[in-house]
Amino acid sequence: MSRYWSAVVHGLTPYVPGEQPKLPDLVKLNTNENPYGPSPRVLAAIRAELSDALRLYPDPNAERLKVAIADYHGITPAQIFVGNGSDEVLAHVFMALLKHDKPLLFPDISYSFYPVYCGLYGIEPGVVALSDSFEIRVDDYFRPNGGVIFPNPNAPTGRLLALGEIERLLAHNTDSVVVIDEAYIDFGGQSAIPLIGRYPNLLIVQTLSKSRSLAGLRIGFAAGGAELIEALERVKNSFNSYPLDRLAIAGGVAAYEDNAYFDACCAKVIASRERLVAGLAARGFEVLPSAANFIFARHPRRDGAQLAAELRADSIIVRHFRQPRIEQFLRITIGTDVQCDRLLAALDKILAA
Repeated sequence: MSRYWSAVVHGLTPYVPGEQPKLPDLVKLNTNENPYGPSPRVLAAIRAELSDALRLYPDPNAERLKVAIADYHGITPAQIFVGNGSDEVLAHVFMALLKHDKPLLFPDISYSFYPVYCGLYGIEPGVVALSDSFEIRVDDYFRPNGGVIFPNPNAPTGRLLALGEIERLLAHNTDSVVVIDEAYIDFGGQSAIPLIGRYPNLLIVQTLSKSRSLAGLRIGFAAGGAELIEALERVKNSFNSYPLDRLAIAGGVAAYEDNAYFDACCAKVIASRERLVAGLAARGFEVLPSAANFIFARHPRRDGAQLAAELRADSIIVRHFRQPRIEQFLRITIGTDVQCDRLLAALDKILAA
Protein backbone atom coordinates (compact mmCIF):
# COMPACT_ATOMS: atom_id res chain seq x y z
CA MET A 1 0.00 0.00 0.00
CA SER A 2 1.21 3.48 -0.80
CA ARG A 3 2.38 5.75 1.99
CA TYR A 4 0.71 8.59 0.08
CA TRP A 5 -2.78 7.15 0.45
CA SER A 6 -5.27 8.81 2.78
CA ALA A 7 -6.68 6.88 5.72
CA VAL A 8 -10.00 6.63 3.86
CA VAL A 9 -8.37 4.87 0.89
CA HIS A 10 -6.56 2.41 3.15
CA GLY A 11 -9.89 1.36 4.61
CA LEU A 12 -11.84 0.92 1.37
CA THR A 13 -12.98 -2.38 -0.10
CA PRO A 14 -13.94 -1.33 -3.65
CA TYR A 15 -16.86 -2.63 -5.66
CA VAL A 16 -15.92 -5.29 -8.22
CA PRO A 17 -17.87 -4.85 -11.48
CA GLY A 18 -18.90 -7.75 -13.65
CA GLU A 19 -16.12 -9.11 -15.81
CA GLN A 20 -15.82 -7.84 -19.39
CA PRO A 21 -13.89 -10.77 -20.92
CA LYS A 22 -12.46 -10.93 -24.42
CA LEU A 23 -13.19 -14.52 -25.42
CA PRO A 24 -13.94 -15.80 -28.92
CA ASP A 25 -17.57 -16.60 -29.75
CA LEU A 26 -18.57 -15.30 -26.31
CA VAL A 27 -22.05 -15.62 -24.80
CA LYS A 28 -21.95 -12.86 -22.18
CA LEU A 29 -24.61 -13.39 -19.52
CA ASN A 30 -22.90 -11.84 -16.49
CA THR A 31 -23.55 -8.08 -16.36
CA ASN A 32 -27.32 -7.76 -17.01
CA GLU A 33 -26.89 -5.79 -20.22
CA ASN A 34 -29.84 -5.74 -22.58
CA PRO A 35 -29.35 -8.20 -25.46
CA TYR A 36 -31.04 -5.74 -27.82
CA GLY A 37 -29.50 -2.46 -28.91
CA PRO A 38 -31.02 0.96 -28.23
CA SER A 39 -33.80 2.49 -30.28
CA PRO A 40 -32.74 3.64 -33.77
CA ARG A 41 -33.97 7.08 -32.68
CA VAL A 42 -31.24 7.13 -30.05
CA LEU A 43 -28.52 6.47 -32.61
CA ALA A 44 -29.95 9.15 -34.91
CA ALA A 45 -30.09 11.70 -32.07
CA ILE A 46 -26.47 11.01 -31.13
CA ARG A 47 -25.33 11.38 -34.74
CA ALA A 48 -27.16 14.69 -34.98
CA GLU A 49 -25.30 15.90 -31.88
CA LEU A 50 -21.89 15.24 -33.46
CA SER A 51 -21.03 18.76 -34.52
CA ASP A 52 -18.84 21.72 -33.71
CA ALA A 53 -21.07 22.24 -30.66
CA LEU A 54 -19.04 19.59 -28.82
CA ARG A 55 -16.58 22.38 -28.02
CA LEU A 56 -19.26 23.82 -25.72
CA TYR A 57 -20.23 22.51 -22.30
CA PRO A 58 -23.51 20.60 -22.08
CA ASP A 59 -26.51 21.88 -20.15
CA PRO A 60 -25.45 21.39 -16.50
CA ASN A 61 -29.06 20.70 -15.52
CA ALA A 62 -29.93 18.46 -18.51
CA GLU A 63 -33.36 20.10 -18.62
CA ARG A 64 -34.46 18.37 -21.85
CA LEU A 65 -33.80 14.99 -20.29
CA LYS A 66 -35.53 15.88 -17.04
CA VAL A 67 -38.60 16.97 -19.00
CA ALA A 68 -38.63 13.74 -21.03
CA ILE A 69 -38.35 11.55 -17.91
CA ALA A 70 -40.91 13.58 -15.98
CA ASP A 71 -43.41 13.50 -18.85
CA TYR A 72 -43.08 9.72 -19.10
CA HIS A 73 -43.76 9.24 -15.39
CA GLY A 74 -46.41 11.92 -15.03
CA ILE A 75 -44.47 14.11 -12.61
CA THR A 76 -42.66 17.46 -12.87
CA PRO A 77 -39.04 18.11 -13.91
CA ALA A 78 -38.44 19.59 -10.45
CA GLN A 79 -38.98 16.08 -9.07
CA ILE A 80 -36.16 14.61 -11.20
CA PHE A 81 -32.41 14.51 -10.59
CA VAL A 82 -30.05 13.12 -13.25
CA GLY A 83 -26.50 11.83 -13.06
CA ASN A 84 -23.74 9.84 -14.71
CA GLY A 85 -25.36 6.43 -14.33
CA SER A 86 -27.41 5.33 -11.34
CA ASP A 87 -24.20 4.50 -9.44
CA GLU A 88 -23.24 8.18 -9.37
CA VAL A 89 -26.81 9.10 -8.44
CA LEU A 90 -26.63 6.58 -5.57
CA ALA A 91 -23.29 8.01 -4.45
CA HIS A 92 -24.88 11.44 -4.13
CA VAL A 93 -27.88 9.89 -2.35
CA PHE A 94 -25.61 8.32 0.25
CA MET A 95 -23.86 11.62 0.90
CA ALA A 96 -26.91 13.89 0.75
CA LEU A 97 -29.62 11.82 2.41
CA LEU A 98 -28.26 8.72 4.13
CA LYS A 99 -25.24 9.94 6.11
CA HIS A 100 -26.63 10.11 9.64
CA ASP A 101 -25.76 8.88 13.13
CA LYS A 102 -28.04 5.85 12.96
CA PRO A 103 -27.31 2.80 10.75
CA LEU A 104 -28.42 2.57 7.14
CA LEU A 105 -30.56 -0.54 6.67
CA PHE A 106 -30.24 -2.75 3.59
CA PRO A 107 -30.51 -6.51 2.85
CA ASP A 108 -27.67 -8.93 3.51
CA ILE A 109 -27.98 -10.16 -0.07
CA SER A 110 -28.31 -7.11 -2.29
CA TYR A 111 -26.40 -4.72 -4.53
CA SER A 112 -22.81 -4.91 -3.31
CA PHE A 113 -22.18 -1.20 -3.95
CA TYR A 114 -24.21 -0.32 -0.83
CA PRO A 115 -21.57 -1.45 1.72
CA VAL A 116 -18.88 0.13 -0.50
CA TYR A 117 -20.58 3.52 -0.28
CA CYS A 118 -21.00 3.05 3.47
CA GLY A 119 -17.24 2.63 3.73
CA LEU A 120 -16.54 5.58 1.44
CA TYR A 121 -18.81 7.99 3.30
CA GLY A 122 -18.41 6.71 6.86
CA ILE A 123 -21.97 5.40 7.21
CA GLU A 124 -22.75 2.61 9.66
CA PRO A 125 -24.27 -0.34 7.74
CA GLY A 126 -27.28 -2.06 9.24
CA VAL A 127 -27.49 -5.38 7.42
CA VAL A 128 -30.92 -7.04 7.49
CA ALA A 129 -31.18 -10.74 6.60
CA LEU A 130 -33.49 -11.84 3.82
CA SER A 131 -35.91 -14.64 4.64
CA ASP A 132 -35.00 -18.28 4.02
CA SER A 133 -36.71 -17.91 0.64
CA PHE A 134 -34.60 -14.78 -0.07
CA GLU A 135 -37.45 -12.30 0.32
CA ILE A 136 -37.35 -8.83 1.90
CA ARG A 137 -39.52 -8.78 5.04
CA VAL A 138 -40.72 -5.22 5.60
CA ASP A 139 -41.32 -5.78 9.33
CA ASP A 140 -37.58 -6.39 9.80
CA TYR A 141 -36.98 -2.73 8.88
CA PHE A 142 -39.25 -1.39 11.62
CA ARG A 143 -36.37 -0.28 13.83
CA PRO A 144 -34.33 2.91 14.37
CA ASN A 145 -32.33 3.83 11.28
CA GLY A 146 -30.68 6.64 9.38
CA GLY A 147 -32.27 5.44 6.14
CA VAL A 148 -33.38 2.35 4.23
CA ILE A 149 -32.23 1.27 0.78
CA PHE A 150 -32.83 -1.82 -1.34
CA PRO A 151 -33.28 -2.71 -4.99
CA ASN A 152 -36.72 -3.69 -6.25
CA PRO A 153 -36.56 -6.21 -7.83
CA ASN A 154 -33.72 -7.16 -5.52
CA ALA A 155 -30.33 -7.96 -7.01
CA PRO A 156 -28.92 -10.53 -7.38
CA THR A 157 -32.00 -12.53 -6.33
CA GLY A 158 -34.49 -10.97 -8.78
CA ARG A 159 -37.33 -11.17 -6.27
CA LEU A 160 -39.94 -8.39 -6.35
CA LEU A 161 -41.41 -6.64 -3.30
CA ALA A 162 -45.07 -5.72 -3.81
CA LEU A 163 -45.91 -2.02 -3.98
CA GLY A 164 -48.28 -2.42 -1.04
CA GLU A 165 -45.41 -3.63 1.13
CA ILE A 166 -43.30 -0.63 0.10
CA GLU A 167 -46.14 1.66 1.06
CA ARG A 168 -46.44 -0.08 4.43
CA LEU A 169 -42.73 0.56 5.03
CA LEU A 170 -43.10 4.22 4.07
CA ALA A 171 -46.07 4.71 6.36
CA HIS A 172 -44.11 3.27 9.29
CA ASN A 173 -40.67 4.75 8.55
CA THR A 174 -41.42 8.47 8.44
CA ASP A 175 -38.29 9.86 10.12
CA SER A 176 -35.71 8.87 7.48
CA VAL A 177 -35.45 8.46 3.72
CA VAL A 178 -36.46 5.22 2.01
CA VAL A 179 -34.57 4.69 -1.26
CA ILE A 180 -35.93 2.17 -3.76
CA ASP A 181 -33.34 1.23 -6.38
CA GLU A 182 -35.45 0.33 -9.43
CA ALA A 183 -32.72 -0.61 -11.90
CA TYR A 184 -34.76 -3.60 -13.13
CA ILE A 185 -38.34 -2.49 -12.50
CA ASP A 186 -39.35 -2.44 -16.18
CA PHE A 187 -38.98 -6.21 -16.55
CA GLY A 188 -41.99 -7.18 -14.47
CA GLY A 189 -42.54 -4.79 -11.57
CA GLN A 190 -44.57 -1.69 -10.81
CA SER A 191 -42.60 1.48 -10.09
CA ALA A 192 -43.10 3.28 -6.80
CA ILE A 193 -42.74 6.67 -8.51
CA PRO A 194 -46.51 7.34 -8.25
CA LEU A 195 -46.10 7.29 -4.45
CA ILE A 196 -43.66 10.20 -4.23
CA GLY A 197 -46.45 12.78 -4.04
CA ARG A 198 -47.78 11.14 -0.86
CA TYR A 199 -44.50 10.28 0.88
CA PRO A 200 -41.92 13.08 1.16
CA ASN A 201 -39.31 10.59 2.45
CA LEU A 202 -39.45 8.38 -0.69
CA LEU A 203 -36.72 8.51 -3.33
CA ILE A 204 -36.69 6.30 -6.42
CA VAL A 205 -33.49 5.65 -8.39
CA GLN A 206 -33.57 4.28 -11.93
CA THR A 207 -31.13 3.74 -14.78
CA LEU A 208 -31.34 3.77 -18.57
CA SER A 209 -28.65 1.07 -18.74
CA LYS A 210 -30.94 -1.97 -18.58
CA SER A 211 -34.41 -1.65 -20.05
CA ARG A 212 -33.47 1.18 -22.42
CA SER A 213 -30.21 -0.49 -23.59
CA LEU A 214 -27.98 2.50 -22.80
CA ALA A 215 -25.35 1.05 -20.44
CA GLY A 216 -22.68 2.64 -22.64
CA LEU A 217 -24.06 6.18 -22.20
CA ARG A 218 -24.19 6.18 -18.36
CA ILE A 219 -27.52 7.82 -17.53
CA GLY A 220 -29.29 7.49 -14.20
CA PHE A 221 -31.92 9.50 -12.38
CA ALA A 222 -33.71 9.89 -9.09
CA ALA A 223 -37.35 10.85 -8.58
CA GLY A 224 -38.64 12.37 -5.35
CA GLY A 225 -39.99 15.41 -3.60
CA ALA A 226 -38.42 18.83 -4.07
CA GLU A 227 -36.65 18.72 -0.69
CA LEU A 228 -34.83 15.50 -1.54
CA ILE A 229 -33.97 16.62 -5.09
CA GLU A 230 -32.54 19.90 -3.80
CA ALA A 231 -30.22 17.98 -1.46
CA LEU A 232 -28.95 15.94 -4.41
CA GLU A 233 -28.44 19.04 -6.55
CA ARG A 234 -26.40 20.66 -3.78
CA VAL A 235 -24.08 17.65 -3.59
CA LYS A 236 -23.82 17.32 -7.37
CA ASN A 237 -22.92 20.98 -7.80
CA SER A 238 -20.23 20.58 -5.16
CA PHE A 239 -18.77 17.64 -7.07
CA ASN A 240 -19.33 17.86 -10.84
CA SER A 241 -21.55 20.45 -12.50
CA TYR A 242 -21.64 18.60 -15.85
CA PRO A 243 -22.26 14.90 -15.16
CA LEU A 244 -24.05 14.23 -18.47
CA ASP A 245 -22.47 15.08 -21.80
CA ARG A 246 -24.28 16.27 -24.92
CA LEU A 247 -24.48 12.80 -26.46
CA ALA A 248 -25.95 11.26 -23.31
CA ILE A 249 -28.60 13.97 -22.99
CA ALA A 250 -29.62 13.65 -26.64
CA GLY A 251 -29.65 9.85 -26.52
CA GLY A 252 -31.61 9.76 -23.27
CA VAL A 253 -34.30 12.10 -24.60
CA ALA A 254 -34.64 10.03 -27.76
CA ALA A 255 -34.98 6.81 -25.73
CA TYR A 256 -38.04 8.25 -23.99
CA GLU A 257 -39.51 9.34 -27.32
CA ASP A 258 -39.70 5.75 -28.60
CA ASN A 259 -41.98 3.94 -26.18
CA ALA A 260 -43.04 1.37 -28.76
CA TYR A 261 -39.46 0.16 -29.14
CA PHE A 262 -38.97 0.18 -25.35
CA ASP A 263 -42.13 -1.86 -24.74
CA ALA A 264 -41.23 -4.37 -27.44
CA CYS A 265 -37.71 -4.91 -26.05
CA CYS A 266 -38.97 -5.43 -22.52
CA ALA A 267 -41.58 -7.90 -23.76
CA LYS A 268 -38.94 -9.91 -25.62
CA VAL A 269 -36.68 -10.08 -22.57
CA ILE A 270 -39.59 -11.16 -20.34
CA ALA A 271 -40.63 -13.88 -22.80
CA SER A 272 -37.05 -15.16 -23.02
CA ARG A 273 -36.77 -15.14 -19.23
CA GLU A 274 -39.83 -17.32 -18.78
CA ARG A 275 -38.61 -19.67 -21.50
CA LEU A 276 -35.19 -19.98 -19.84
CA VAL A 277 -36.73 -20.51 -16.39
CA ALA A 278 -38.76 -23.41 -17.80
CA GLY A 279 -35.67 -24.87 -19.47
CA LEU A 280 -33.61 -24.71 -16.29
CA ALA A 281 -36.41 -26.15 -14.16
CA ALA A 282 -36.67 -29.08 -16.57
CA ARG A 283 -32.97 -29.73 -15.93
CA GLY A 284 -33.40 -29.84 -12.17
CA PHE A 285 -32.44 -26.27 -11.27
CA GLU A 286 -34.13 -24.28 -8.53
CA VAL A 287 -34.86 -20.81 -9.94
CA LEU A 288 -36.03 -17.97 -7.72
CA PRO A 289 -39.04 -15.98 -8.99
CA SER A 290 -37.63 -13.08 -11.01
CA ALA A 291 -39.04 -9.76 -12.17
CA ALA A 292 -35.66 -8.67 -13.58
CA ASN A 293 -33.65 -9.25 -16.76
CA PHE A 294 -31.72 -11.99 -14.97
CA ILE A 295 -32.47 -15.10 -12.97
CA PHE A 296 -30.89 -16.60 -9.85
CA ALA A 297 -30.56 -20.38 -10.03
CA ARG A 298 -28.84 -23.31 -8.36
CA HIS A 299 -28.64 -27.03 -8.99
CA PRO A 300 -29.13 -29.38 -6.02
CA ARG A 301 -26.31 -31.71 -7.07
CA ARG A 302 -23.81 -29.38 -8.77
CA ASP A 303 -21.42 -26.87 -7.22
CA GLY A 304 -22.12 -23.31 -8.36
CA ALA A 305 -18.50 -22.28 -8.79
CA GLN A 306 -17.75 -25.42 -10.76
CA LEU A 307 -20.75 -24.88 -13.02
CA ALA A 308 -19.62 -21.31 -13.71
CA ALA A 309 -16.10 -22.53 -14.53
CA GLU A 310 -17.35 -25.24 -16.89
CA LEU A 311 -19.62 -22.78 -18.68
CA ARG A 312 -16.72 -20.38 -19.02
CA ALA A 313 -14.67 -23.14 -20.66
CA ASP A 314 -17.46 -23.19 -23.26
CA SER A 315 -17.23 -19.37 -23.68
CA ILE A 316 -20.42 -18.73 -21.69
CA ILE A 317 -19.98 -16.22 -18.85
CA VAL A 318 -22.42 -16.06 -15.93
CA ARG A 319 -22.00 -14.37 -12.53
CA HIS A 320 -21.04 -16.38 -9.46
CA PHE A 321 -20.84 -14.78 -6.00
CA ARG A 322 -18.53 -16.21 -3.36
CA GLN A 323 -20.79 -14.99 -0.60
CA PRO A 324 -22.48 -16.77 2.33
CA ARG A 325 -25.98 -18.13 1.63
CA ILE A 326 -25.70 -17.74 -2.15
CA GLU A 327 -22.40 -19.42 -3.08
CA GLN A 328 -24.28 -22.19 -4.91
CA PHE A 329 -26.32 -19.80 -7.06
CA LEU A 330 -25.57 -18.47 -10.52
CA ARG A 331 -26.93 -15.12 -11.66
CA ILE A 332 -27.72 -15.47 -15.35
CA THR A 333 -28.53 -12.46 -17.52
CA ILE A 334 -31.37 -12.99 -19.99
CA GLY A 335 -29.90 -13.00 -23.48
CA THR A 336 -31.54 -13.63 -26.81
CA ASP A 337 -33.31 -16.96 -27.30
CA VAL A 338 -30.31 -18.12 -29.33
CA GLN A 339 -27.95 -17.30 -26.46
CA CYS A 340 -30.26 -18.95 -23.92
CA ASP A 341 -30.46 -22.08 -26.07
CA ARG A 342 -26.69 -22.22 -26.22
CA LEU A 343 -26.55 -21.98 -22.43
CA LEU A 344 -29.04 -24.81 -22.05
CA ALA A 345 -27.15 -26.98 -24.54
CA ALA A 346 -23.92 -26.38 -22.62
CA LEU A 347 -25.62 -27.29 -19.35
CA ASP A 348 -26.92 -30.50 -20.92
CA LYS A 349 -23.34 -31.53 -21.71
CA ILE A 350 -22.12 -30.56 -18.23
CA LEU A 351 -24.93 -32.36 -16.40
CA ALA A 352 -24.52 -35.50 -18.51
CA ALA A 353 -20.76 -35.72 -17.91
